[in-house]
Amino acid sequence: MIRISAKVARRAFFPFIAALALFVAGCTTPGPNHPSDVPFDPYEAENRQTHELNRALDKALLRPVGVGYTKIIPDEFEASIGNFASNLSEPSTIVNNVLQGNIEGAFRNSMRFLFNSTLGFAGLFDVAADFGIDPIEGDFGQTLYVWGVPEGAYLELPGLGPSSERAAFGKVVDLFTNPLSQVLPSPEKYIGTGAGVASKVGDRGRYADAVDSILYDSADSYSQARGIYLQNRRFKLGDGDAAEEIDPFDLNTEGF
Repeated sequence: MIRISAKVARRAFFPFIAALALFVAGCTTPGPNHPSDVPFDPYEAENRQTHELNRALDKALLRPVGVGYTKIIPDEFEASIGNFASNLSEPSTIVNNVLQGNIEGAFRNSMRFLFNSTLGFAGLFDVAADFGIDPIEGDFGQTLYVWGVPEGAYLELPGLGPSSERAAFGKVVDLFTNPLSQVLPSPEKYIGTGAGVASKVGDRGRYADAVDSILYDSADSYSQARGIYLQNRRFKLGDGDAAEEIDPFDLNTEGF
């Protein structure tokens, strides 16, 4: 049995804890007079510039590739790629469920990973869902929410789209929370990333009409995307007064 000394553990976790402390200390928060129903967007000018960059990237590359992808790739194969990508990301979800104290979620997702990795042929088929074992989502942005970290300011990230300070920090940490990325050798460790990108490209093509209506048909695509993202994210976290989840926009607001 491998034992990790306390000294080694401190060395491993100190940089992360220090970064988290700096993030929490530097997280922008709205003033006491800021209306609760108005998005907190102190970087709107910069965000709008990034939004225009993302729109140009979508129009020139992501949309044509996504639409072509869905026309060429059979639906069943697309679904298998999505299942495969989701299965490889499952260990990260398990880690975040543990960090959130959600033992039921960690157990359920562990069972999903076990069933889909074996009976589902490495996750190409979601056999766990056939057994009624549905996933419980978990990312580090959600973990930070459970820990009481504020949402922070709204951000639009280059190539990734709508986010928040808390969610953006969570995305960075999630690059390292998947145990598979630590144990698999190169280039096998990047297979999951490639499958995830392919799945996102497929989503862009599959929901082309919905995304196009936001990016190119609305009077203010930036405000529209911001509102949809914040409503969906807060609904998923159980935060805010969102009455219902908006589909399928939640699948795409992080990808344009």
